[in-house]
Amino acid sequence: MVTADSALSCSPMAFRSVLWAEWVKFRTVRGWLIGLVIAVLVCVLFTYLVANGTHSGTCTGTGSTCQNGHPAVPTGPDGEAVADSYQYLSRPLSGNGTITVQVTSLTGLVSTNPTNVAPTLSATRPGLAGWAKAGLLLTPTTSQGSSYAAIMATGGHGIHFQYDYTHDQRGTVSADSARWVRLTRVGDTITGYESADGTSWQDVGAAHLSGLPATVQVGLFVTAPVTFQGETGYSTQATGSFDHVTVTGTTDGDWQSHSVGMNEADFYPTLGTGGSRSSGNGFVLTGSGDIGPAVVEGILGSDTVSSTLLLGLIVGLIVLIVIAAMFITSEYRRGLIRTTLTATPQRGRVLAAKAIVIGGIAFMIGAGAAAAAVPVGEHLLAGNGAYVFPATAATVGRIVVGCGLVTALTAVAVLALGAILRRSAGAVTAGIVVFVLPYVIGSSLSGSTATWLFRVTPAAAFSVLDVLPRSALVDYPYTLANGYYPLPAWAGLLVLAAYAAVALGAARLLLGRRDA
Repeated sequence: MVTADSALSCSPMAFRSVLWAEWVKFRTVRGWLIGLVIAVLVCVLFTYLVANGTHSGTCTGTGSTCQNGHPAVPTGPDGEAVADSYQYLSRPLSGNGTITVQVTSLTGLVSTNPTNVAPTLSATRPGLAGWAKAGLLLTPTTSQGSSYAAIMATGGHGIHFQYDYTHDQRGTVSADSARWVRLTRVGDTITGYESADGTSWQDVGAAHLSGLPATVQVGLFVTAPVTFQGETGYSTQATGSFDHVTVTGTTDGDWQSHSVGMNEADFYPTLGTGGSRSSGNGFVLTGSGDIGPAVVEGILGSDTVSSTLLLGLIVGLIVLIVIAAMFITSEYRRGLIRTTLTATPQRGRVLAAKAIVIGGIAFMIGAGAAAAAVPVGEHLLAGNGAYVFPATAATVGRIVVGCGLVTALTAVAVLALGAILRRSAGAVTAGIVVFVLPYVIGSSLSGSTATWLFRVTPAAAFSVLDVLPRSALVDYPYTLANGYYPLPAWAGLLVLAAYAAVALGAARLLLGRRDA
Protein backbone atom coordinates (compact mmCIF):
# COMPACT_ATOMS: atom_id res chain seq x y z
CA MET A 1 0.00 0.00 0.00
CA VAL A 2 1.34 3.41 -0.99
CA THR A 3 0.95 6.05 1.68
CA ALA A 4 0.80 9.77 1.13
CA ASP A 5 4.30 10.19 2.60
CA SER A 6 5.86 7.49 0.40
CA ALA A 7 4.14 8.89 -2.68
CA LEU A 8 5.51 12.31 -1.89
CA SER A 9 9.02 10.93 -1.45
CA CYS A 10 8.85 9.45 -4.96
CA SER A 11 7.47 12.54 -6.67
CA PRO A 12 9.50 14.69 -9.08
CA MET A 13 9.20 17.59 -6.64
CA ALA A 14 10.82 15.47 -3.94
CA PHE A 15 13.71 14.58 -6.21
CA ARG A 16 14.23 18.24 -7.07
CA SER A 17 14.48 18.90 -3.36
CA VAL A 18 17.14 16.19 -3.02
CA LEU A 19 18.97 17.63 -6.00
CA TRP A 20 18.89 21.10 -4.53
CA ALA A 21 20.11 19.81 -1.18
CA GLU A 22 23.12 18.14 -2.80
CA TRP A 23 23.93 21.29 -4.74
CA VAL A 24 23.79 23.34 -1.56
CA LYS A 25 26.14 20.86 0.12
CA PHE A 26 28.64 21.24 -2.68
CA ARG A 27 28.66 25.00 -2.99
CA THR A 28 28.96 25.55 0.74
CA VAL A 29 32.31 23.73 0.93
CA ARG A 30 34.86 26.41 0.13
CA GLY A 31 37.67 23.93 -0.51
CA TRP A 32 35.75 22.25 -3.32
CA LEU A 33 35.00 25.56 -4.99
CA ILE A 34 38.65 26.52 -4.75
CA GLY A 35 39.51 23.13 -6.24
CA LEU A 36 37.32 23.85 -9.26
CA VAL A 37 39.14 27.12 -9.86
CA ILE A 38 42.45 25.29 -9.53
CA ALA A 39 41.32 22.66 -12.07
CA VAL A 40 40.65 25.37 -14.66
CA LEU A 41 43.84 27.25 -13.89
CA VAL A 42 46.12 24.21 -14.10
CA CYS A 43 44.53 23.18 -17.39
CA VAL A 44 45.22 26.59 -18.91
CA LEU A 45 48.64 26.88 -17.24
CA PHE A 46 49.92 23.52 -18.50
CA THR A 47 48.56 24.29 -21.95
CA TYR A 48 50.49 27.56 -21.85
CA LEU A 49 53.69 25.86 -20.73
CA VAL A 50 53.53 23.15 -23.40
CA ALA A 51 52.71 25.59 -26.20
CA ASN A 52 55.27 28.14 -25.07
CA GLY A 53 57.97 25.48 -25.09
CA THR A 54 57.22 24.38 -28.67
CA HIS A 55 59.40 26.18 -31.19
CA SER A 56 59.61 23.87 -34.19
CA GLY A 57 57.08 22.99 -36.81
CA THR A 58 55.93 23.59 -40.35
CA CYS A 59 54.37 26.84 -41.46
CA THR A 60 51.52 27.52 -43.85
CA GLY A 61 51.82 29.47 -47.05
CA THR A 62 51.89 29.31 -50.81
CA GLY A 63 55.64 29.35 -51.34
CA SER A 64 58.11 26.51 -50.92
CA THR A 65 59.34 27.80 -47.57
CA CYS A 66 58.29 30.36 -44.99
CA GLN A 67 60.46 32.95 -43.31
CA ASN A 68 61.28 30.66 -40.39
CA GLY A 69 62.78 28.10 -42.78
CA HIS A 70 60.17 25.40 -42.29
CA PRO A 71 58.40 23.86 -45.30
CA ALA A 72 55.05 25.38 -46.19
CA VAL A 73 51.79 23.45 -46.03
CA PRO A 74 49.29 24.60 -48.69
CA THR A 75 45.84 25.64 -47.59
CA GLY A 76 42.86 24.64 -49.72
CA PRO A 77 39.79 26.68 -50.72
CA ASP A 78 37.98 25.81 -47.49
CA GLY A 79 40.97 26.52 -45.23
CA GLU A 80 41.97 22.87 -44.89
CA ALA A 81 45.56 21.60 -45.05
CA VAL A 82 46.17 20.00 -48.44
CA ALA A 83 48.81 18.26 -50.47
CA ASP A 84 49.27 20.02 -53.81
CA SER A 85 52.33 18.83 -55.73
CA TYR A 86 52.39 17.63 -59.34
CA GLN A 87 53.93 17.98 -62.76
CA TYR A 88 51.69 20.09 -65.02
CA LEU A 89 51.71 20.86 -68.73
CA SER A 90 49.08 23.52 -69.37
CA ARG A 91 47.86 26.29 -71.62
CA PRO A 92 45.33 29.09 -71.05
CA LEU A 93 41.65 28.52 -71.86
CA SER A 94 39.35 31.55 -72.12
CA GLY A 95 35.66 30.97 -71.64
CA ASN A 96 34.04 27.60 -72.22
CA GLY A 97 35.93 24.71 -73.77
CA THR A 98 36.92 21.07 -73.71
CA ILE A 99 40.17 19.15 -73.39
CA THR A 100 40.48 15.46 -74.27
CA VAL A 101 43.38 13.01 -74.01
CA GLN A 102 44.23 9.32 -74.06
CA VAL A 103 46.39 8.13 -71.15
CA THR A 104 48.36 5.46 -72.98
CA SER A 105 50.50 4.33 -70.04
CA LEU A 106 51.20 5.02 -66.36
CA THR A 107 54.38 3.60 -64.84
CA GLY A 108 56.45 4.42 -61.80
CA LEU A 109 59.41 4.06 -59.48
CA VAL A 110 59.45 3.54 -55.73
CA SER A 111 62.31 4.77 -53.59
CA THR A 112 64.04 2.10 -51.52
CA ASN A 113 64.95 4.80 -49.00
CA PRO A 114 62.32 5.63 -46.35
CA THR A 115 60.90 9.14 -46.40
CA ASN A 116 63.29 10.34 -43.71
CA VAL A 117 66.17 9.64 -46.11
CA ALA A 118 66.54 11.77 -49.24
CA PRO A 119 65.30 9.84 -52.31
CA THR A 120 67.72 9.26 -55.18
CA LEU A 121 67.13 7.73 -58.58
CA SER A 122 69.85 5.15 -57.92
CA ALA A 123 67.97 3.77 -54.92
CA THR A 124 64.71 2.82 -56.61
CA ARG A 125 62.70 -0.15 -57.79
CA PRO A 126 59.89 -0.38 -60.35
CA GLY A 127 56.47 0.19 -58.81
CA LEU A 128 53.41 2.39 -58.86
CA ALA A 129 51.53 3.86 -55.91
CA GLY A 130 47.82 3.07 -55.82
CA TRP A 131 46.98 6.77 -55.84
CA ALA A 132 49.49 7.73 -58.55
CA LYS A 133 47.51 9.99 -60.92
CA ALA A 134 47.73 10.97 -64.57
CA GLY A 135 45.09 12.92 -66.44
CA LEU A 136 43.57 16.34 -67.05
CA LEU A 137 43.37 19.24 -64.63
CA LEU A 138 41.71 22.67 -64.75
CA THR A 139 42.68 25.38 -62.29
CA PRO A 140 42.56 29.19 -62.21
CA THR A 141 46.22 29.34 -61.10
CA THR A 142 49.18 27.07 -60.51
CA SER A 143 49.66 28.42 -56.98
CA GLN A 144 49.49 25.65 -54.38
CA GLY A 145 46.12 25.38 -52.69
CA SER A 146 44.18 26.73 -55.67
CA SER A 147 40.73 25.42 -56.53
CA TYR A 148 40.74 22.77 -59.26
CA ALA A 149 38.88 19.95 -60.99
CA ALA A 150 40.58 16.90 -62.51
CA ILE A 151 39.74 13.66 -64.29
CA MET A 152 42.44 11.00 -63.99
CA ALA A 153 43.62 7.44 -64.36
CA THR A 154 45.15 6.10 -61.14
CA GLY A 155 47.71 3.44 -60.31
CA GLY A 156 45.25 1.13 -58.58
CA HIS A 157 41.83 2.74 -58.25
CA GLY A 158 40.60 3.14 -61.82
CA ILE A 159 39.26 6.41 -63.26
CA HIS A 160 38.35 9.19 -60.81
CA PHE A 161 36.95 12.71 -61.01
CA GLN A 162 38.20 14.86 -58.12
CA TYR A 163 37.98 18.51 -57.19
CA ASP A 164 39.08 20.85 -54.40
CA TYR A 165 41.16 18.14 -52.69
CA THR A 166 38.43 16.36 -50.71
CA HIS A 167 35.73 15.58 -53.30
CA ASP A 168 35.84 12.38 -55.31
CA GLN A 169 33.70 10.36 -57.72
CA ARG A 170 34.77 7.10 -59.31
CA GLY A 171 34.25 6.07 -62.91
CA THR A 172 33.54 2.64 -64.36
CA VAL A 173 36.16 2.21 -67.09
CA SER A 174 38.42 -0.74 -66.30
CA ALA A 175 42.06 -0.07 -65.57
CA ASP A 176 42.89 -2.57 -68.32
CA SER A 177 40.94 -0.60 -70.94
CA ALA A 178 42.27 2.18 -73.11
CA ARG A 179 41.88 5.16 -70.79
CA TRP A 180 40.42 8.24 -72.44
CA VAL A 181 39.45 11.19 -70.28
CA ARG A 182 37.84 14.57 -70.95
CA LEU A 183 37.13 17.80 -69.07
CA THR A 184 34.58 20.38 -70.17
CA ARG A 185 34.00 23.86 -68.83
CA VAL A 186 30.63 25.60 -69.04
CA GLY A 187 30.75 28.73 -66.90
CA ASP A 188 31.74 27.67 -63.39
CA THR A 189 30.74 24.04 -63.95
CA ILE A 190 33.45 21.52 -64.76
CA THR A 191 32.44 18.01 -65.86
CA GLY A 192 34.69 14.98 -66.16
CA TYR A 193 34.10 12.19 -68.69
CA GLU A 194 35.64 8.78 -69.35
CA SER A 195 35.74 6.49 -72.37
CA ALA A 196 37.17 3.09 -73.23
CA ASP A 197 37.51 3.85 -76.94
CA GLY A 198 37.54 7.64 -77.36
CA THR A 199 34.16 7.52 -79.09
CA SER A 200 31.51 6.60 -76.52
CA TRP A 201 31.66 8.87 -73.48
CA GLN A 202 30.01 8.82 -70.07
CA ASP A 203 30.20 11.43 -67.36
CA VAL A 204 31.97 10.60 -64.10
CA GLY A 205 31.20 13.72 -62.09
CA ALA A 206 30.78 17.46 -62.09
CA ALA A 207 31.96 20.31 -59.88
CA HIS A 208 30.82 23.90 -59.44
CA LEU A 209 33.92 26.00 -58.84
CA SER A 210 32.49 29.34 -57.88
CA GLY A 211 34.37 32.45 -58.88
CA LEU A 212 36.37 30.97 -61.76
CA PRO A 213 38.02 33.72 -63.81
CA ALA A 214 37.36 34.03 -67.54
CA THR A 215 40.76 32.53 -68.32
CA VAL A 216 41.94 29.38 -66.59
CA GLN A 217 44.75 26.87 -67.04
CA VAL A 218 43.93 23.46 -68.56
CA GLY A 219 46.29 20.64 -69.29
CA LEU A 220 47.94 17.34 -68.40
CA PHE A 221 49.24 16.40 -64.98
CA VAL A 222 51.05 13.55 -63.22
CA THR A 223 51.68 13.01 -59.52
CA ALA A 224 52.59 10.10 -57.21
CA PRO A 225 52.31 10.08 -53.40
CA VAL A 226 54.25 8.31 -50.68
CA THR A 227 53.45 4.60 -50.47
CA PHE A 228 53.64 2.57 -47.27
CA GLN A 229 54.90 -0.80 -46.16
CA GLY A 230 53.57 -1.11 -42.64
CA GLU A 231 54.44 2.11 -40.85
CA THR A 232 57.31 3.07 -43.17
CA GLY A 233 56.70 5.44 -46.06
CA TYR A 234 58.59 5.48 -49.36
CA SER A 235 58.56 8.27 -51.93
CA THR A 236 57.33 7.38 -55.40
CA GLN A 237 57.49 8.81 -58.89
CA ALA A 238 55.05 8.31 -61.78
CA THR A 239 55.43 8.74 -65.51
CA GLY A 240 52.37 9.20 -67.68
CA SER A 241 52.27 9.00 -71.45
CA PHE A 242 49.55 10.98 -73.25
CA ASP A 243 48.31 10.89 -76.83
CA HIS A 244 45.52 12.42 -78.94
CA VAL A 245 45.51 15.69 -76.98
CA THR A 246 42.80 18.02 -78.26
CA VAL A 247 41.60 21.34 -76.90
CA THR A 248 38.48 23.12 -78.16
CA GLY A 249 37.66 26.68 -77.21
CA THR A 250 39.67 29.88 -77.14
CA THR A 251 43.28 29.09 -76.25
CA ASP A 252 46.02 31.68 -76.18
CA GLY A 253 49.66 30.76 -75.75
CA ASP A 254 51.74 27.63 -76.02
CA TRP A 255 51.99 24.68 -73.68
CA GLN A 256 53.93 25.56 -70.54
CA SER A 257 55.51 23.09 -68.09
CA HIS A 258 55.13 23.68 -64.34
CA SER A 259 56.62 21.69 -61.45
CA VAL A 260 53.99 22.70 -58.91
CA GLY A 261 55.32 22.27 -55.39
CA MET A 262 57.93 19.78 -56.54
CA ASN A 263 61.03 20.71 -54.57
CA GLU A 264 62.83 19.57 -51.44
CA ALA A 265 60.65 21.67 -49.16
CA ASP A 266 57.38 20.36 -50.51
CA PHE A 267 54.76 18.57 -48.39
CA TYR A 268 55.47 15.21 -50.02
CA PRO A 269 59.18 14.59 -50.68
CA THR A 270 59.96 14.22 -54.36
CA LEU A 271 61.87 11.58 -56.24
CA GLY A 272 63.89 13.26 -58.94
CA THR A 273 62.94 16.58 -60.50
CA GLY A 274 60.11 15.49 -62.77
CA GLY A 275 59.45 17.18 -66.08
CA SER A 276 57.51 17.27 -69.33
CA ARG A 277 58.60 16.42 -72.88
CA SER A 278 57.10 15.82 -76.29
CA SER A 279 56.86 12.28 -77.62
CA GLY A 280 55.63 11.89 -81.20
CA ASN A 281 52.18 13.44 -81.31
CA GLY A 282 51.83 13.33 -77.54
CA PHE A 283 53.59 14.13 -74.29
CA VAL A 284 55.33 12.34 -71.43
CA LEU A 285 55.16 13.78 -67.91
CA THR A 286 57.04 12.61 -64.82
CA GLY A 287 56.21 13.84 -61.34
CA SER A 288 55.85 13.18 -57.62
CA GLY A 289 53.66 14.42 -54.80
CA ASP A 290 49.91 14.33 -54.40
CA ILE A 291 46.77 16.38 -54.90
CA GLY A 292 44.35 15.72 -52.06
CA PRO A 293 43.76 16.09 -48.33
CA ALA A 294 46.84 16.46 -46.16
CA VAL A 295 47.57 13.90 -43.48
CA VAL A 296 50.01 14.35 -40.64
CA GLU A 297 52.79 12.17 -42.16
CA GLY A 298 54.36 14.94 -44.15
CA ILE A 299 54.12 17.68 -41.55
CA LEU A 300 57.15 17.25 -39.33
CA GLY A 301 56.67 18.90 -35.95
CA SER A 302 53.00 19.66 -36.62
CA ASP A 303 50.62 20.34 -33.77
CA THR A 304 46.84 20.42 -33.40
CA VAL A 305 44.47 22.65 -31.48
CA SER A 306 44.18 19.87 -28.89
CA SER A 307 47.79 18.62 -28.63
CA THR A 308 48.81 21.30 -26.15
CA LEU A 309 45.58 20.83 -24.20
CA LEU A 310 46.25 17.18 -23.35
CA LEU A 311 48.58 17.56 -20.35
CA GLY A 312 46.46 20.32 -18.84
CA LEU A 313 43.34 18.19 -19.24
CA ILE A 314 44.95 15.25 -17.43
CA VAL A 315 46.16 17.38 -14.53
CA GLY A 316 42.79 19.12 -14.25
CA LEU A 317 41.09 15.73 -14.39
CA ILE A 318 43.11 14.55 -11.38
CA VAL A 319 41.92 17.59 -9.41
CA LEU A 320 38.31 16.81 -10.32
CA ILE A 321 38.81 13.15 -9.32
CA VAL A 322 39.79 14.32 -5.82
CA ILE A 323 36.74 16.59 -5.56
CA ALA A 324 34.32 13.97 -6.90
CA ALA A 325 35.57 11.35 -4.45
CA MET A 326 35.32 13.70 -1.48
CA PHE A 327 31.81 14.77 -2.47
CA ILE A 328 30.56 11.50 -0.99
CA THR A 329 33.42 10.10 1.11
CA SER A 330 33.49 13.20 3.32
CA GLU A 331 29.95 12.34 4.44
CA TYR A 332 31.04 8.83 5.38
CA ARG A 333 34.07 10.16 7.24
CA ARG A 334 31.99 12.59 9.30
CA GLY A 335 28.98 10.31 9.72
CA LEU A 336 26.73 12.76 7.90
CA ILE A 337 25.64 10.09 5.43
CA ARG A 338 23.24 8.75 8.08
CA THR A 339 21.53 12.12 8.24
CA THR A 340 21.33 12.29 4.46
CA LEU A 341 19.81 8.82 4.14
CA THR A 342 17.43 9.43 7.01
CA ALA A 343 16.16 12.58 5.32
CA THR A 344 15.92 10.76 1.98
CA PRO A 345 15.27 7.03 2.49
CA GLN A 346 15.32 6.52 -1.29
CA ARG A 347 19.05 5.83 -1.46
CA GLY A 348 19.11 5.59 -5.23
CA ARG A 349 17.80 9.14 -5.39
CA VAL A 350 20.61 10.40 -3.20
CA LEU A 351 23.19 8.76 -5.44
CA ALA A 352 21.46 10.03 -8.59
CA ALA A 353 21.30 13.58 -7.23
CA LYS A 354 24.96 13.55 -6.29
CA ALA A 355 25.86 12.17 -9.73
CA ILE A 356 23.88 14.89 -11.51
CA VAL A 357 25.44 17.64 -9.39
CA ILE A 358 29.04 16.49 -9.71
CA GLY A 359 28.57 15.52 -13.37
CA GLY A 360 27.08 18.90 -14.26
CA ILE A 361 29.78 20.80 -12.41
CA ALA A 362 32.55 18.70 -13.96
CA PHE A 363 31.12 19.22 -17.43
CA MET A 364 31.11 23.00 -17.03
CA ILE A 365 34.67 22.98 -15.64
CA GLY A 366 36.03 20.65 -18.33
CA ALA A 367 34.35 22.46 -21.21
CA GLY A 368 35.20 25.88 -19.81
CA ALA A 369 38.85 24.98 -19.26
CA ALA A 370 39.14 23.61 -22.80
CA ALA A 371 37.43 26.66 -24.28
CA ALA A 372 39.98 28.88 -22.53
CA ALA A 373 43.02 26.69 -23.15
CA VAL A 374 42.61 25.93 -26.87
CA PRO A 375 42.98 29.53 -28.16
CA VAL A 376 45.84 30.14 -25.72
CA GLY A 377 47.76 27.14 -27.02
CA GLU A 378 47.02 27.90 -30.66
CA HIS A 379 48.10 31.52 -30.31
CA LEU A 380 51.39 30.59 -28.65
CA LEU A 381 52.18 27.87 -31.18
CA ALA A 382 51.58 30.23 -34.08
CA GLY A 383 53.70 32.88 -32.41
CA ASN A 384 56.55 30.38 -32.02
CA GLY A 385 56.45 29.53 -35.72
CA ALA A 386 54.97 26.06 -35.22
CA TYR A 387 52.46 24.70 -37.69
CA VAL A 388 48.98 24.16 -36.24
CA PHE A 389 46.90 21.67 -38.21
CA PRO A 390 43.72 23.48 -39.33
CA ALA A 391 40.52 22.74 -37.42
CA THR A 392 37.06 24.07 -38.17
CA ALA A 393 34.90 25.84 -35.61
CA ALA A 394 32.76 22.70 -35.44
CA THR A 395 35.83 20.60 -34.64
CA VAL A 396 36.95 22.97 -31.91
CA GLY A 397 33.40 22.92 -30.52
CA ARG A 398 33.48 19.13 -30.52
CA ILE A 399 36.76 19.18 -28.60
CA VAL A 400 35.35 21.59 -26.00
CA VAL A 401 32.15 19.60 -25.50
CA GLY A 402 34.12 16.35 -25.57
CA CYS A 403 36.43 17.54 -22.80
CA GLY A 404 33.37 18.47 -20.76
CA LEU A 405 31.88 15.00 -21.26
CA VAL A 406 35.17 13.27 -20.36
CA THR A 407 35.43 15.18 -17.08
CA ALA A 408 31.72 14.72 -16.31
CA LEU A 409 31.69 10.95 -16.91
CA THR A 410 34.93 10.52 -14.98
CA ALA A 411 33.62 12.53 -12.04
CA VAL A 412 30.41 10.48 -11.92
CA ALA A 413 32.38 7.22 -12.04
CA VAL A 414 34.71 8.35 -9.24
CA LEU A 415 31.71 9.43 -7.17
CA ALA A 416 30.45 5.86 -7.53
CA LEU A 417 33.84 4.52 -6.48
CA GLY A 418 33.61 6.73 -3.42
CA ALA A 419 30.23 5.23 -2.55
CA ILE A 420 31.68 1.74 -2.98
CA LEU A 421 34.95 2.26 -1.07
CA ARG A 422 33.76 4.90 1.46
CA ARG A 423 37.32 6.20 1.83
CA SER A 424 38.75 9.26 0.12
CA ALA A 425 42.25 7.88 -0.33
CA GLY A 426 40.97 4.63 -1.82
CA ALA A 427 38.50 6.32 -4.14
CA VAL A 428 41.05 8.88 -5.38
CA THR A 429 43.69 6.22 -5.94
CA ALA A 430 41.25 3.95 -7.73
CA GLY A 431 40.04 6.86 -9.85
CA ILE A 432 43.55 7.77 -10.97
CA VAL A 433 44.50 4.14 -11.63
CA VAL A 434 41.36 3.38 -13.65
CA PHE A 435 40.77 6.66 -15.47
CA VAL A 436 44.19 8.32 -15.87
CA LEU A 437 46.86 5.63 -15.70
CA PRO A 438 45.70 3.72 -18.84
CA TYR A 439 46.34 6.83 -20.92
CA VAL A 440 49.79 7.37 -19.40
CA ILE A 441 50.75 3.74 -20.01
CA GLY A 442 49.22 3.62 -23.49
CA SER A 443 51.06 6.76 -24.56
CA SER A 444 54.40 5.21 -23.66
CA LEU A 445 53.73 1.96 -25.54
CA SER A 446 53.31 1.10 -29.20
CA GLY A 447 51.71 -1.61 -31.27
CA SER A 448 48.68 -3.71 -30.38
CA THR A 449 49.03 -3.24 -26.61
CA ALA A 450 48.67 0.53 -26.86
CA THR A 451 45.81 0.17 -29.35
CA TRP A 452 44.05 -2.25 -27.00
CA LEU A 453 44.36 0.18 -24.08
CA PHE A 454 42.82 2.95 -26.18
CA ARG A 455 39.95 0.71 -27.21
CA VAL A 456 38.77 -1.00 -24.03
CA THR A 457 39.89 1.22 -21.14
CA PRO A 458 38.65 4.69 -20.18
CA ALA A 459 41.63 6.07 -22.13
CA ALA A 460 39.43 5.54 -25.21
CA ALA A 461 37.58 8.74 -24.28
CA PHE A 462 40.66 10.84 -25.05
CA SER A 463 39.77 10.29 -28.71
CA VAL A 464 37.67 13.46 -28.33
CA LEU A 465 41.00 15.27 -28.83
CA ASP A 466 41.57 13.68 -32.25
CA VAL A 467 41.40 16.37 -34.94
CA LEU A 468 43.64 14.83 -37.61
CA PRO A 469 41.75 14.02 -40.81
CA ARG A 470 41.36 10.58 -42.33
CA SER A 471 40.66 10.16 -46.01
CA ALA A 472 40.11 7.23 -48.32
CA LEU A 473 41.91 9.32 -50.95
CA VAL A 474 45.22 8.95 -49.12
CA ASP A 475 46.86 5.58 -48.43
CA TYR A 476 48.26 6.11 -44.95
CA PRO A 477 48.54 4.00 -41.77
CA TYR A 478 46.08 5.77 -39.49
CA THR A 479 47.58 4.29 -36.34
CA LEU A 480 48.03 5.44 -32.76
CA ALA A 481 51.76 5.82 -33.35
CA ASN A 482 50.99 8.34 -36.10
CA GLY A 483 48.68 10.41 -33.91
CA TYR A 484 45.34 8.78 -34.78
CA TYR A 485 43.19 7.27 -32.02
CA PRO A 486 41.76 3.81 -32.81
CA LEU A 487 38.16 4.83 -32.02
CA PRO A 488 36.08 7.81 -33.15
CA ALA A 489 35.21 10.37 -30.49
CA TRP A 490 31.66 9.12 -29.93
CA ALA A 491 32.80 5.51 -29.51
CA GLY A 492 35.52 6.50 -27.06
CA LEU A 493 32.97 8.39 -24.97
CA LEU A 494 30.68 5.34 -24.99
CA VAL A 495 33.51 3.24 -23.54
CA LEU A 496 33.97 5.73 -20.70
CA ALA A 497 30.20 5.95 -20.21
CA ALA A 498 30.05 2.16 -19.88
CA TYR A 499 32.63 2.27 -17.07
CA ALA A 500 30.67 5.02 -15.34
CA ALA A 501 27.41 3.06 -15.69
CA VAL A 502 28.95 -0.11 -14.24
CA ALA A 503 30.42 1.84 -11.31
CA LEU A 504 27.09 3.57 -10.64
CA GLY A 505 25.23 0.26 -10.81
CA ALA A 506 27.59 -1.36 -8.32
CA ALA A 507 27.40 1.69 -6.04
CA ARG A 508 23.61 1.65 -6.11
CA LEU A 509 23.53 -2.06 -5.28
CA LEU A 510 25.92 -1.75 -2.34
CA LEU A 511 24.31 1.45 -1.07
CA GLY A 512 21.00 -0.37 -0.78
CA ARG A 513 22.44 -3.43 0.94
CA ARG A 514 24.90 -1.92 3.40
CA ASP A 515 24.31 0.08 6.54
CA ALA A 516 25.23 3.71 6.39
